[in-house]
Amino acid sequence: MTAPSTTAREMDSAAVSGSVQRLVLPGVELYCGDCLEIAPTLQGVDAVISDPPYGMKLDTDNSRFSGGNTASVARRGNGIGTGNGKGIINDDKPFDPSPWLAWEKVVLFGSNHFGARLPVGTKLIWIKRLDDAFGSFLSDAEEAWMKGGHGIYCKRDLSMNAEANTRQHPCQKPVPLMAWCMDKAKVPQGATVLDPYMGSGSTIIAAIRTGRKAIGIEKDPEHFKNAVERIKRELAQGDLFLGQNASAHLPGPL
Repeated sequence: MTAPSTTAREMDSAAVSGSVQRLVLPGVELYCGDCLEIAPTLQGVDAVISDPPYGMKLDTDNSRFSGGNTASVARRGNGIGTGNGKGIINDDKPFDPSPWLAWEKVVLFGSNHFGARLPVGTKLIWIKRLDDAFGSFLSDAEEAWMKGGHGIYCKRDLSMNAEANTRQHPCQKPVPLMAWCMDKAKVPQGATVLDPYMGSGSTIIAAIRTGRKAIGIEKDPEHFKNAVERIKRELAQGDLFLGQNASAHLPGPL
């Protein structure tokens, strides 16, 4: 992935190749299409950080939900709850992590659902809710697998509870959580992070905020559109900050 020129900050470009839409923004490349087809064509990817579809619709009985949490029901494609009432493509089949294991730095959420298909690695635990907040069925935490090591590390972030009815995707992750994953994986600033299952774009925004470049791929056109709008708002906020503090970023006298 080539770093964008300074003029790219003021404009984006979109291209369509077959069924794949490509959008280039400052420090970011976004694709609407099948990640298994697009990823092999990419160059310069340093890390894969993602929350893939891992078969929740396949192995979960919706009727068991308690506490009225419609967000998780929406994930299974029942058309209610958060995330515009949309389910998640390929969430009705087992997830195969093997296409993503070749990279040196990898973090994949939902690893408790496909751990038998993973080598030994580090566990990253997101503590996402207070005890008994939504009833007995929903998890207090989510697990991610990180390539290498064998430790267990936890981060508490309860922000999604307050944002349950406003988030754009049924499985939207907090931006600080995804930034924490990048730090745990020791992804350096300036490196390029790939999220092949981009969803709401939280990983992309985390990369922007932490001085990393990002590539996002999303198969669902509606989720892609929402993620693009969210990422553009993030970049616009950065441009506004730079405009208000331009003198701080100008080179000093020689």
